[in-house]
Amino acid sequence: MHSSGLWRPIRRRDYVISARPWRAALYLLTSVPLGAATLLTLVLLAVAGSALAVVLVGLPLLLVLVLSGIPLASLERRRLRLVDSTPLADPHREPPGTGLAAWLRTRLQERSTWRELGYALLFATVLWPLEALAVGAMLLVCGGLMATPAVMAAGGDGEAKVLKLWIADSYPEAFAVLAAGVLLLPVLAYPLGALAAGRAVLTRQLLSVPESGADSRLQELDRSRMRLVDAFEAERRRIERDLHDGAQQRLVALSMTLGLARLEGPAEPLGGLLAKAQGEADVALVEIRELIRGIHPQVLTDRGLPAAVEDIADRSPIPVDVRLDVPGRLLEAVESGVYFAVSEALANMAKHSGATRASVRGGVAFGRLAVEVEDDGQGGARLAADGGEAGAADGGEAGAADGGAGGSTGTVGGPRVGTGLQGVADRLSVLGGSLLLSSPPGGPTVFRLEVPCPPARSRT
Repeated sequence: MHSSGLWRPIRRRDYVISARPWRAALYLLTSVPLGAATLLTLVLLAVAGSALAVVLVGLPLLLVLVLSGIPLASLERRRLRLVDSTPLADPHREPPGTGLAAWLRTRLQERSTWRELGYALLFATVLWPLEALAVGAMLLVCGGLMATPAVMAAGGDGEAKVLKLWIADSYPEAFAVLAAGVLLLPVLAYPLGALAAGRAVLTRQLLSVPESGADSRLQELDRSRMRLVDAFEAERRRIERDLHDGAQQRLVALSMTLGLARLEGPAEPLGGLLAKAQGEADVALVEIRELIRGIHPQVLTDRGLPAAVEDIADRSPIPVDVRLDVPGRLLEAVESGVYFAVSEALANMAKHSGATRASVRGGVAFGRLAVEVEDDGQGGARLAADGGEAGAADGGEAGAADGGAGGSTGTVGGPRVGTGLQGVADRLSVLGGSLLLSSPPGGPTVFRLEVPCPPARSRT
């Protein structure tokens, strides 16, 4: 269990001399002003909203009251890092559309919103007063003991009350009490750390949505889909390696052998047949090289996504401007999925759009990679409503082999039904990404994809 990791440091011998007691004290101390502010905000919203509800002005205030747990929970997840190094993920999902209405509809339907409201009420009425009492008692006891000599000197009568329990009437006794307070301070650090750990466990339990059986099955389904994607990529690489090291090398050897045979100067028609055979071998060699590049380009493996996209742009019959800012390497499945998505978009553009120029731009923000492909063509592209043919999902990945259309159909001057684009959307959805296509008649066509992009700890 994760909660055991919060208690384990308290049992270590070096706990007192580490930074953890100070972090625990800071965690509990910051709860006091935050909790008081939360209580004041909730009371004001509830009173004002209820009083003004009859004239409808208070309804927005009551709505803000319902949603007030969201910013508090976000702040609590950050404050939790003081005592818990494991981040607490945000359970809220992205709204399906843009605008305030879509955001409100999504938040009000989420179980997390109501759990966070309950946490806000508990925090404002119960938790922070208890934390203030615990921290205040520790400061009162230790501070009162250590301040005894100062109190005695300030009083001028040679005596001081110690915690209102007894009277110290000499400076040796006062300094002995001070030493006791100093020694008691690290002792009280342990219960204070235990309180902070318990508070962190409670926060984590209340602000993380427990997985139901259906959620667990869905997560396992997502994991199994990712394993299938990884297995597919591994098989793709194996086929590429076999073609590169096997069939391609044999064709090179065959072409060289035919060339040597022609140098022997055989009589016609044998010389003509050898020349024709060598030409066919060279054509087959070019085609197999294109096939290998379509299966998995070597530049993507060696230099990463930006270089691979620039390679696509260089080979495009239409000028393409590339501005792709990707820091470091990403997971291999993410790089491959985005590469073939951009390849499919540029192939459709070259074949159907009638564009004279295009651009590819994108970057990473908030843990997601967003890439846009835009052209100045006639527009009219759309995704296939039924997902296209069975083999459409892989059409964009073999763009060189099938003419670059990726299974897309359509002609210049009419709507373009992109079954290859639908296959790209299906592949991105496996990675947790999405595909948006905006292509009004007359253009421009904007192909936008977003996909989570965790850093590649291992590219195997």
